[in-house]
Amino acid sequence: MIEQLAFFPEAGQTTGIPDDILKYIPGLFDPGLGQRLMAKFIAETPWTQKTVRMYDKDVITPRLSAWYADQDTYDYTSIRKSAPNSWTPELLMIKNIVEPIAGISFNSVLLNYYRDGQDSVAWHSDNEKALGPKPTIASVTFGQVREFDIRNKADHSEKYSIRLEHGSLLLMKGDLQTKWDHRVAKSTKPMKPRINLTFRVVI
Repeated sequence: MIEQLAFFPEAGQTTGIPDDILKYIPGLFDPGLGQRLMAKFIAETPWTQKTVRMYDKDVITPRLSAWYADQDTYDYTSIRKSAPNSWTPELLMIKNIVEPIAGISFNSVLLNYYRDGQDSVAWHSDNEKALGPKPTIASVTFGQVREFDIRNKADHSEKYSIRLEHGSLLLMKGDLQTKWDHRVAKSTKPMKPRINLTFRVVI
């Protein structure tokens, strides 16, 4: 399945993004620190590439991922309910920075590695029961700027985009997962690597 290309301009964010579902904080992490963390994650993370079932076909996800969590937390994204990787000092450091901003203690993080512009994530919402009815998810980006698109499930003409910059934090909250879909689309333009960390609470 070919994803549509991003439909928002490169410069700036679209206006009118509802602040009850998204909060964007650019430059939370020092650029140099972000580069060092990114290089370490790329080199040392036990990346895997999952296969998902879509439209009666097995599809390989166009990105690499890794799951880290408290040891009593299962990977709800895996059919095997696999044991998580153990927290690293770097992940705990980032976790300790974002938790006071989010006002939540997270027990897990999903790392995604977008290697180039062809790596992406299709329209979806993180509305699994294991995350609760209105989850708060903290999304940290290192590396290539990519557009994060959202659209209203009931009215696809209502849509917004945020350019996720190196060292930024995006808080997803409120009704985002129940009433909106989101994606990171493919791009025909040359794209450098990007690491994204989404901190979550698995109930």
